[in-house]
Amino acid sequence: MAFNSPRDASPRDIAIGLLARREYSRAELVQRLKKKTFDDATIDECLDTLIEQDLQSDARFAASFVRSRIIRGQGVIRIKGELRQRGVDQETLNAALAAVEESEQVDWFELARETLARRFTSPGESPKERARRERFLASRGFDFEQIRYALSCL
Repeated sequence: MAFNSPRDASPRDIAIGLLARREYSRAELVQRLKKKTFDDATIDECLDTLIEQDLQSDARFAASFVRSRIIRGQGVIRIKGELRQRGVDQETLNAALAAVEESEQVDWFELARETLARRFTSPGESPKERARRERFLASRGFDFEQIRYALSCL
């Protein structure tokens, strides 16, 4: 279906255009379509249809998101927080993390070590420098045990 301007676009056209670029969670699509002033019932109907046709999937979005964040060197805590912000429910989030951890064989301790090694060459000579490295890894979403391991390996 051709349309003359973006104002003529249906919620489906807009959603498919977005999904053609990357995966989106349902909540993200709802937000974007609300900005275009579509009513809630129309948005829900459109997104339900896209889910039925397997064009949109929160599980697929979450798995893709987890993989991309692991490549960036981010830890579980941050990944979970960002997925929650994007409207992914706890069950889908946990399933995506488990699936990616299993298929990619993610070792969070090694990921913390690699992330730290990319940024710093030593564990820090002074307590202040060491604290800086700890804050860096904590902001990346690694837990205390992972941070301690990464610092002991530098």
